[in-house]
Amino acid sequence: MANLEFRVGVIGAGVMGEALIAGLISFGVKPSLISISEKRKERSDELVDRYRVKAATLTDVCKSDVLLLVTKPQDMQALLAEIKELLGAKTLIVTFAAGKKISFISEHTGGSNPVIRVMPNTPTLVGKGAAAISLGDGVTNEQRDYVKGFLAATGKVIEVAEDLQDAVTATSGSGPAYFFAFVESMIAGAKKLGLSDADATTLTIQTIVGSAALLAESGDSPTTLREKVTSPKGTTAAALASFENSHLSQIVADAMSAAHKRSQELA
Repeated sequence: MANLEFRVGVIGAGVMGEALIAGLISFGVKPSLISISEKRKERSDELVDRYRVKAATLTDVCKSDVLLLVTKPQDMQALLAEIKELLGAKTLIVTFAAGKKISFISEHTGGSNPVIRVMPNTPTLVGKGAAAISLGDGVTNEQRDYVKGFLAATGKVIEVAEDLQDAVTATSGSGPAYFFAFVESMIAGAKKLGLSDADATTLTIQTIVGSAALLAESGDSPTTLREKVTSPKGTTAAALASFENSHLSQIVADAMSAAHKRSQELA
């Protein structure tokens, strides 16, 4: 059972930061135990009003039991330099920056604080996220359960060895953008066939949403579902043959490899 009395600090209360705050509260954390540090006062005021969390100084936030760093990878080093001397002795650091290794966080904070690395994705914003966590040295079972618990309130969460985090980034971290690009292409294709923009958008989105629900709820594999909808020499078979002739599997693999490489470069 996770300790819901941990004090939580959040640095970087943008869109993802807000999603995590909502997840914490859904998990059962009292808003009074959540403090945020956000440079934009209007944004800070908005979140305080919406969630009844506390706005606090950077010093106070860094003394929390659990500190969430929800910042861009390129901003991480400067942030760590700023908070290094402010951290509580036992504060758990949870980093959400793509590509930034646990060793990087430890190196720039003195190495005494436990660190958990997380790769979330944007469907976290609607409670349908996918996140993978990796544990640094010194992380307790209680701390691990706490982080896995509140992330589970925002979607699915798995635990992986850190050397797989770049693969996670290429799969679920960047994955929503692949999906959105495919939806854009389907809408454009439908319009070329004569459908209006509104009708093309409605049909495409509902097809995608329905297919995702079927995949999640039917218990069938993607292969089985594809086969069920594909009649020999039918319309679907013709479309899938076009995908195969265009080497769709290789296109996807190449795209994921490019994301994987870029994640490694951000380390």
